[in-house]
Amino acid sequence: MTESAHRFFESVPESVREAREFVSTTLTGWGLVERIDDIRLCVSELATNALVHGTVSGHGFLVRLHAEDDVVRLEVHDSRRRRPEARRAADTDVSGRGLVLVAALADDWGVRERAPLGKVVWSCFKTAESPGAVGLPGHTSRSTTP
Repeated sequence: MTESAHRFFESVPESVREAREFVSTTLTGWGLVERIDDIRLCVSELATNALVHGTVSGHGFLVRLHAEDDVVRLEVHDSRRRRPEARRAADTDVSGRGLVLVAALADDWGVRERAPLGKVVWSCFKTAESPGAVGLPGHTSRSTTP
């Protein structure tokens, strides 16, 4: 099975909820519900990062889902090149744990530049039928290059 879907979201706080709903609806429609909670949490974190750190004024972000070879790939495209980095948040910090959660929940994740501007933060999730596969054909694990 090969499926692909994408949706553009405005640069407003409500878009994070809408991105979660897009993921849920799309994956349910494809019959891929076993990792839906992990993928919903990851899109929430990546969409929030896109809103707070990744969008230029007046630009939104794009969420793309792709399912192939028993792997679901989630991508969040935004308009800034600044690369996110997972960091260790202090117990008293109210933010800074998003990429740590993505790294813990996803089977793989990374960042690549997007032409003509911006970046793509991606994460891959193995389904039950894919005990050894990580990533998708043509993509390098934890890639920081296109």
